[in-house]
Amino acid sequence: MDILFLLVPLSVVLVFLILAVFAWALKSGQFDDVEREGERILRSDHGGLDADQSGLALSAKESAPRIDKIS
Repeated sequence: MDILFLLVPLSVVLVFLILAVFAWALKSGQFDDVEREGERILRSDHGGLDADQSGLALSAKESAPRIDKIS
């Protein structure tokens, strides 16, 4: 029975922590337009990059290993 004095406050703190992380995700826009990202991977054109993603695409092309055909 004494363990309840530890587990109940610990679970309340955990719930508040989860709510704080969820509120941060909502405020920072993590759930905005979730369908766009799912549809973006299905398209073959690469013109749909955001401004913050264009730098990542360039760095990925530069750092990608080059594979040459051996004839």
